[in-house]
Amino acid sequence: MTKKLSRRLREAQSKVEDREYEPLEALTLLKETATAKFDETAEAHIRLGIDPKYTDQQLRTTVNFPKGTGKVVRVAVIARGEKVQEANAAGADIVGSDELIEEILGGMLDFEILIATTDMMPKVAKLGRLLGPRGLMPSPKGGTVTMDVAGAIAEFKGGKQEFRADRTGIVHVLFGKTSFSAEDLLVNLKALQETVERNRPSGAKGRYWRSIYVSSSMGPSIQVDINALRDLKSEA
Repeated sequence: MTKKLSRRLREAQSKVEDREYEPLEALTLLKETATAKFDETAEAHIRLGIDPKYTDQQLRTTVNFPKGTGKVVRVAVIARGEKVQEANAAGADIVGSDELIEEILGGMLDFEILIATTDMMPKVAKLGRLLGPRGLMPSPKGGTVTMDVAGAIAEFKGGKQEFRADRTGIVHVLFGKTSFSAEDLLVNLKALQETVERNRPSGAKGRYWRSIYVSSSMGPSIQVDINALRDLKSEA
């Protein structure tokens, strides 16, 4: 059964043409079609020419958004000794050691980012089955296994975000809020494009970039001219 679209979404979709838009034009249209009664999230959906079932075609990394994400991020830290004080001083929302591991095993997942110090990882490993499917398991690649606890907290609170390609080779990333200016959204989108480019998997063959769409969380998809985005000079 076909789901009936709301009048709001039908009106928003009517503004989007079936073509590739210049990046700034696409982001201006994204803001125009964000008509929900709250500050929607700006989303990017990038289809890549990779097959993540092969280890040399997987993409998992982090992006630093120069303009932030507009989102308040709750950071939990698993550490011990002086690193507990360091985490608290740096503004972590939840800090603990063995007792925090047990709380998480018991179902406490009141955080978006989990950072663990290197020396705690043997104990953190037992959380893999619970946190892995949720994308919350600390990893060196994601910048969430580190002894520089204060630096990691500052980065994630300031707009750093981890992402990965899903099993179909598509990357889904939140890159700001629709209350941002189109120009600030473009700075963030450019940072994302450069990060995806820089972390191209070694096994990716042929055409790497297939398509990129942007949308607000409640709005229609808008296709971006990927070549025009790649040709832009970074402003940050």
